[in-house]
Amino acid sequence: MGAADPTDPPRIVAASPQMVAVLGLAGRAAASDAKTLVTGESGVGKEIVARRIHALSPRASRPFFAVNCAGLTETLLESELFGHVKGSFTGAYRDKLGKLQLADGSTLLLDEVGEMSLRMQALLLRFLENGEVQPVGDDRSAIRVDVRVIAATNRVLPERVASGEFREDLLYRLRVIHINVPPLRERREDLREHIEVALERSRRPVKLTPQALDVLMRYRWPGNVRELENVLEQAILLNEGPVIDVENLPEPVRISPENILVKQERRAQVADQLFDALLSGSCSFWEHIHPLFLDRDLTRHDLRELVKKGLSSTKGNYRGLLKLFGLSPDDYHRFHNFLAAHDCKVPFQAFRTGADVNPTRPPPLPGVLRPEGRRAMTGTNGAASGGVPRGPMPGRRDS
Repeated sequence: MGAADPTDPPRIVAASPQMVAVLGLAGRAAASDAKTLVTGESGVGKEIVARRIHALSPRASRPFFAVNCAGLTETLLESELFGHVKGSFTGAYRDKLGKLQLADGSTLLLDEVGEMSLRMQALLLRFLENGEVQPVGDDRSAIRVDVRVIAATNRVLPERVASGEFREDLLYRLRVIHINVPPLRERREDLREHIEVALERSRRPVKLTPQALDVLMRYRWPGNVRELENVLEQAILLNEGPVIDVENLPEPVRISPENILVKQERRAQVADQLFDALLSGSCSFWEHIHPLFLDRDLTRHDLRELVKKGLSSTKGNYRGLLKLFGLSPDDYHRFHNFLAAHDCKVPFQAFRTGADVNPTRPPPLPGVLRPEGRRAMTGTNGAASGGVPRGPMPGRRDS
């Protein structure tokens, strides 16, 4: 089989109606030079969509260029895009053409454009308005180029605009055509085909057991297609046999909350399994537990039991739950508000005194625990240690 033609459009799995719509919109975008914004979570394949637009466009005979805006400082990003002349800054030992000049007549992808500083956004906006490039440190006239710009981001840019972190006028310039790539968990038809494609790429024949396939299909894939490909590559490399079973899959996938819920028949065990997954670091509260609760895969009872187990471990310290549940210190108020809004807060006092808060267990016998929490020694006559009779305490009315 011959090598693939680099000008061929990259293959995009589109078994779901959502991705069929994405491919249709990408094809229409390719027919024009309109600026295009591709959005979606990390790992969904935004760059592949951008490359497909380029490959289907009249510019396909020219190389495709991409710049990761999040991977460079402001100074280096300006030089990367616009170029620089020798001596314009420390380390500029020679003239350098920027990507905008190199991509003249072609397509340039600005990946993670939402991470640009406001100053860089202003420079980009000026270029989009007049098509002129002014290299850093160059006092000569600006150079006009013809570049088709595609921008991609995993950020919600209208929210960045509202917070003052992204220019509204730049958003309008970039979003002439908007393509949103949905996350993999919302298009299960694509998930099965992605798995088949990944297995086909293996250098040796490999297949999944039905149980392993079921685990993969239930997992939420927070890292989307990129995570799926890495998981399957790892499973294939570490398994010498022709069959991949559940135990050959990485631990975070095997013991994910989604698969825990499927395995357990008794709801009382769900909190135990989720708590163990949190302790092992294979899941976190916002990324796994929170979506399951909102999707009603977890009940209020499950969440309260999970919080109880956490408070038991931290001796009633809610701040101690942050590290335990994979939360940042800044999440304290958000976490509290979430629990309160859904009636899942658990009183912490009992966990600090050591009292038993499990309603399924009988309460301690009267007189066994003193109010101050010390256990009294009782004799056969019902009197406490030291011969003090067990009667009403002076000055206190028994209830």
